Amino acid sequence: MFTHEVQVRVRYAETDQMKYVYYGNYAIYYEVARVETFRYLGYPYKNLEAEGIMMPVLELHCKYIQPALYDDLLTIKVIIPEIPAAKIVFQYEVYNQAQTLLNTGETTLVFVDMQTNRIKRCPEALKNLFKPYFEV
Repeated sequence: MFTHEVQVRVRYAETDQMKYVYYGNYAIYYEVARVETFRYLGYPYKNLEAEGIMMPVLELHCKYIQPALYDDLLTIKVIIPEIPAAKIVFQYEVYNQAQTLLNTGETTLVFVDMQTNRIKRCPEALKNLFKPYFEV
């Protein structure tokens, strides 16, 4: 299993009148965590695009446990439970600075060839970066 953590500070524009993070912003936090995870691995998302691959979201699940508030420092834990094939699953746990679990989520993305618009397998170079995390 692969895990990585990314931190994000809640900005005022991301909150509603109650000063809670607006529910739709969690999908944005998930995306920030995904992009930064790929960067951490040494395979920035822009490399995929340069190779003619896009990664649309196939599924999004989100569970709200407690609200995040303006100026909270959020830690988004990204978990990739299995080596990607044509799909890649990302699981998320969002904590505040007090380490309180606020939100959990999961997205499934697919690798798509930009020219044919067809699903394809994960690039071998990216897949190889994940392999050490799944060896027993």
